[in-house]
Amino acid sequence: MNHVSSVRLPNYLLAAAAVTALAACGGSDESAKPPAQSPAAATAQQACVALEGKTVGGATVTAAAMVAATATVPTYCKISALISPKLNMELRLPASWNGKLHYGGGGGYNGSIPALNIAALSAGYAQVASDSGHQGSGLDGSFALNDSYAAFLFGSGSVPLVASAAKEMVQLAYAKSPERTYFEGCSNGGREGLMAAQRNPNLFDGIIARAPAYNWVGLFGHFNLNAKAVAAPNAALSTAKIGMVAGAVRAACDANDGVVDGVVSNLAACTFNPTVLRCSGGADTGNMCLSDPQLAVVASWTGPASFSKGAYTNPGWSLTGNEDDPGALLRWLTGPNGDGTGATQTGFQDTTVKNYLARDPSANSLTYVWDSNPAAMYGMAALNEANNADLRPFINSGGKLILWHGTNDPAISYKGTAEYHQRVGQQVGQAALAQFSRLYIAPGVNHCSGGPGADNADLLTPLDAWVTQGAAPGQLTATKFNADSSVALTRPLCTYPQFARYTGPANDVNAAKVAQNFTCTAP
Repeated sequence: MNHVSSVRLPNYLLAAAAVTALAACGGSDESAKPPAQSPAAATAQQACVALEGKTVGGATVTAAAMVAATATVPTYCKISALISPKLNMELRLPASWNGKLHYGGGGGYNGSIPALNIAALSAGYAQVASDSGHQGSGLDGSFALNDSYAAFLFGSGSVPLVASAAKEMVQLAYAKSPERTYFEGCSNGGREGLMAAQRNPNLFDGIIARAPAYNWVGLFGHFNLNAKAVAAPNAALSTAKIGMVAGAVRAACDANDGVVDGVVSNLAACTFNPTVLRCSGGADTGNMCLSDPQLAVVASWTGPASFSKGAYTNPGWSLTGNEDDPGALLRWLTGPNGDGTGATQTGFQDTTVKNYLARDPSANSLTYVWDSNPAAMYGMAALNEANNADLRPFINSGGKLILWHGTNDPAISYKGTAEYHQRVGQQVGQAALAQFSRLYIAPGVNHCSGGPGADNADLLTPLDAWVTQGAAPGQLTATKFNADSSVALTRPLCTYPQFARYTGPANDVNAAKVAQNFTCTAP
């Protein structure tokens, strides 16, 4: 997922103007002119040779090397390049190019180049990614404290710069410009995709935004409230208590989708009230109930958050019945000690307070009042928020958008993505929404992947078919794999607000693992 007392907005505006100018001209280096060769002659090896040592679209190639094929990855040319002063990018060029470019988004506060997207490369896409202009841990926002340009690049500037350079590199490598350019990312990568749709509507032909952290100020403010709640006296949630809560939710709601399989697919019908778990008198009397401070943690988790008189908000997280998955509350909310220490939400809100809001590395985020400095919040929103629901410029450019989110995401609530999709429909009209956007909700899936649900879904193939053939995607199929890569189960991936209801043979465990035994149904 998915972060300033005074914010010098003129600096960011100047930086934005500089990026716009660079993207518009695309660089004018003599070395960037494509060689006289036919597209058919451009193998991956020749692409490496063509780009080695060149400066293309403002990016200087620092390394060009062939990567041998493995059992899962085809041969490709890896190009490392630098857009001065410190925006690093990596372009992966396949031996058999399909004529298209795929941009892979980052995660957290970025700081490193994301791993190769094997699926995109295997499908023949040239594939590019970047570190967004600084180097460090994805949990560390310190790059933004004293470097306004690095903060701008992370917020919205790096993607158009890298995309522009990548397109020129592909042109030089293959003697042909990409026919289509797509973006795909999750968490902060999803935010980057929505940011491009809103601020650079002509940059991509299609965008896949998974679990997008678009609502930066409200989301991280909610992290702050959750961290304070779980760190309060006697509020720690043990692993046993988390398991008790999850089990109670499953017992109340799992069967609402037609089958008891450990995943609550029909969350709209789940009305479980956690107050039924209150310990007698509100004191902690064991692992089979929650004390009042522990119920306060659940209330902070599930309730909405609002700051600056509603200027910044965030919906709460649903109780899904899978809170006990190792990648869920233990990792994101409670940490190993149950009190938030070492939890990912705690870490994200802490680095955000220190480097964007209080602008003081020694600040105590657990005593900091999130909306105590409205100017700092506004500055962070101006940099990082991708909350604009008016996507008419993107629609007018012919762009297509696919949103995806797991219901058991403990980092970013799927309800926020559903709300954004709804607001886009209100802005552009429901007819226009249906023509350019789809939202898929994946039951039982954690943040970007993991969890007991079917977490693997190819969204790039249907996006490409939508863009190139006008074939709008409908119901898709998602898969969960075992550790040995065998298929554990398949599920329909339904267009929101539908959910997958089991309609197969009663009491058949194996039938409940097959997508064809489910039907997408309105809640």
